[in-house]
Amino acid sequence: MAGEQKNGLSYKARRRWSMVLLLIGLPAYIVAVVTVINWLGRPPIWLELLVYVALGILWALPFKFIFKGVGKEDPNGSSD
Repeated sequence: MAGEQKNGLSYKARRRWSMVLLLIGLPAYIVAVVTVINWLGRPPIWLELLVYVALGILWALPFKFIFKGVGKEDPNGSSD
């Protein structure tokens, strides 16, 4: 079928979930990572930077299917 989604989420649902992840999930993840790093003690600045960069990329990988195509026009042509 032409308009069928592979992952089962409509464009509108993916847009909503991406906003929830960016406005609630990402700040919560940042707080959790900083808290864990502080519990472990302050590593050298280069190692700390490397950890933050790696974890900054890692958080988005499980949600790649939600963010994919969200910045483009609705492929089904329906408006919000």
